Amino acid sequence: MAVALYSRGSMIASMILLGLLLATFHVTGANTGVCYGLLGDNLPPPNEVIDLYKRNNIQRMRIYAPAPEVLLALRGSNIELMVGVANEDLHSIGTDMAKAYSWVQTNIRSYGNVKFRYIAVGNEINPPAWEANYLLGAMKNIHQALAEAGLVNQIKVSTPFSFIVLGESYPPSKGSFRPEFSSFINPIIRFLDENGAPFLFNMYPYFSYSGNTQYISLDYVLFTSPEVTVQDGQFGYQNIFDAMLDAGYSALEKAGGASLEIVVSETGWPTAGGTATTIENARTYNTNLLRHMKEGTPKRPGKPIETYIFAMFNENNKNPELEKHWGLFYPNKQSVYQIEFSPTN
Repeated sequence: MAVALYSRGSMIASMILLGLLLATFHVTGANTGVCYGLLGDNLPPPNEVIDLYKRNNIQRMRIYAPAPEVLLALRGSNIELMVGVANEDLHSIGTDMAKAYSWVQTNIRSYGNVKFRYIAVGNEINPPAWEANYLLGAMKNIHQALAEAGLVNQIKVSTPFSFIVLGESYPPSKGSFRPEFSSFINPIIRFLDENGAPFLFNMYPYFSYSGNTQYISLDYVLFTSPEVTVQDGQFGYQNIFDAMLDAGYSALEKAGGASLEIVVSETGWPTAGGTATTIENARTYNTNLLRHMKEGTPKRPGKPIETYIFAMFNENNKNPELEKHWGLFYPNKQSVYQIEFSPTN
């Protein structure tokens, strides 16, 4: 069955949690981050959010723009940060080196005790969007500004793609980028390869399932399948997460990016607003994801998968309704559902 694996629009991902109020949990190593979105009018102040990350041993964070109040709260926290360059800034930064210097000075160098890990230039950009014409230029200019600041070895520049950039994804070995995107994406892959930066993938098994329930079983999506569901040559797949990720690796291999690592820059499961959106399914997905991340995929076994779960909070200013319910925590800092984390997960 040739099943298309759909991505989720501009949703975000996040890690988690524990139960009943501000309870504590242990994250599976340092490979997990949580996306911190700000599209809510009832969210706690950033200093309380940072305390919540620290209290729950969440060691990595993704934010979508360099909000000063968040960066100030992150000072001295030792939380590793992926910070975004907004899509609307790509033209100015991609065409004016002075704007890139200014962006790095204002948002990176001014916060010397924030532990920046990645700069995510734009989010889910691909043709025919006008921003696609300026994405690589913006990436190069930000990289140059970091280099001149002596930061290029510690902060990597990349850009998150959605799953839509794949033209073929089933079976995983057939994974390839859309031919019409080759002149856009191949130079970006070369840039990432030359600079030791990862390929960022926003990857949502939930949307693959909700758009193809007649073909894809819920067990296969929730990591609960008792047996191999998809056999692809020598590789057997018991969950769609691995299949999607390995389709991405196959596409990179075909495009000259075999040495690149994929970082899952967003993933998650909603608790309301759509097909199979229950608290129990969200808990099952994220719990099993955390347990699975250290194992790698059939194509890259034993290689831990750096992953950012969406989202830290339910965000009430997002639309449609489905987009409001991806949080691990309510705005009052109570956990939405209990997940047990331990160092042995």
